[in-house]
Amino acid sequence: MAKATDRITIGELAERTGVATSAIRFYESIGLLTSERTSGNQRRFRRDDIRVVSVIRAAQAVG
Repeated sequence: MAKATDRITIGELAERTGVATSAIRFYESIGLLTSERTSGNQRRFRRDDIRVVSVIRAAQAVG
């Protein structure tokens, strides 16, 4: 399991990828991304998910 410092918020993931938080939630709902939840039920994503979102966007652009 990744350390808490290796995790980023949904807002940070959105900012770093240029993708709306609603799109990130959608990707998670269909299984393209996974997150851990904090005790306050906030999503935390792996830093590697920045690359995953980039691949998703590239695949969408290709069709």
